[in-house]
Amino acid sequence: MNSKQISYLRGLAHNLNPVVMISNKGLSEAVLKEINLNLDAHELIKIKVAGDDRELRAQLLVDICAQTNAVAVHHIGKQLVVYRKSATKPKIVVPVK
Repeated sequence: MNSKQISYLRGLAHNLNPVVMISNKGLSEAVLKEINLNLDAHELIKIKVAGDDRELRAQLLVDICAQTNAVAVHHIGKQLVVYRKSATKPKIVVPVK
């Protein structure tokens, strides 16, 4: 995705509430399942991460995107935003350019 597409998705994510919370226990199979379910349902989701380790949150974002085939949209503070286009019926139309 190019920077304009990421910027568009960031704008859409601004008003979203976190749908998944990651506790201090980290990224478990149950959390990944919830992330996948929410990506299937909404395409663009916000995830809240507990803990104060910025490097750990950045690594969580990379891990989530790798394991769910999603795109990292934004990481600010304890919030992560990820996007995955629906395979069957896309809800969000991302601009081509």
